[in-house]
Amino acid sequence: MTTINVHQAKTHLSRLLEQVQGGRQFLIARAGRPVARLVPLADAVRPKRLGLLKGRLRVPERLAARGGSRRG
Repeated sequence: MTTINVHQAKTHLSRLLEQVQGGRQFLIARAGRPVARLVPLADAVRPKRLGLLKGRLRVPERLAARGGSRRG
């Protein structure tokens, strides 16, 4: 992880954000002390799509007979 100071972060924020989107991480420091991390959030904000395979999968007869599947 690359450490940058606050002045560099403010001056080059757009460029840093492009690099963060590419997977890089930065540690922002003030007077040599770390104060923040600049990391990608793509995985954290990606919504989950429920029912993506609805109607495309089948429960095998032997498993359905056990009562393991529910219909909703």
